[in-house]
Amino acid sequence: MKKVYVFIGNYGSGKTELALNFAVKAAEHRRTELLDIDMVNTYFRLAEHGRMTRMKEIRLVSPNYACTGIETLSLPAEVASAFAMDWDTVIFDAGGDAVGSTALGRYHQDFMELEPGGLEVLNVINIRRPLAGTVERIIKLQQEMELHARLKITGMINNTNLAQMTGPAELRDGYEMIKEVSKITGVPVKYTSGRKKLLDQFLAEGHDPAYIGTPVAIETYMHRDWDSWIHGLSD
Repeated sequence: MKKVYVFIGNYGSGKTELALNFAVKAAEHRRTELLDIDMVNTYFRLAEHGRMTRMKEIRLVSPNYACTGIETLSLPAEVASAFAMDWDTVIFDAGGDAVGSTALGRYHQDFMELEPGGLEVLNVINIRRPLAGTVERIIKLQQEMELHARLKITGMINNTNLAQMTGPAELRDGYEMIKEVSKITGVPVKYTSGRKKLLDQFLAEGHDPAYIGTPVAIETYMHRDWDSWIHGLSD
């Protein structure tokens, strides 16, 4: 059965990083397509990793004009291949917030025709970002994204981080807040993600596994420009 993952969430939550990590893992054993349909953020683009995805045998579909310096993007016809072709795993990286989720609504009927159990719509949450800094904000944004995407969110991912400044408190604080969101909304926590060392430390603290889901250790592929600049200063 084809498995389709849709990553949505607040701007800066780490959706693109997670989408790429999920695709790399899936491609180890399954035919995988990765679709960037983020029409809002032109900074982090999966198209920048075209060579890597080809090496991993991942088919990458990006918006027209991505990484060309042209700010007006449009969805390519190749998005239809996610539904028409016989992929094992399909991963959508959607834009942040409600506006970014709107692009998904165009494919509502295609999503509805997937086999039962074949679709996961995952809200990637980073409580260190302003739009997801409180339980009320997370729930409000989640409701808005569902409305614009015309899709029901099936699970949440605790991906709380501060990039290179991430410490043990990030996943722990994210766990506590997202647990409250889950209790109020009934939306389960499907995954908790982070760099392996910090993830292992968090898991060793003995939190309720019902609000952790499946732990996912991630690699960092999406580097900010200033990371490279800082690294150059130390050389």
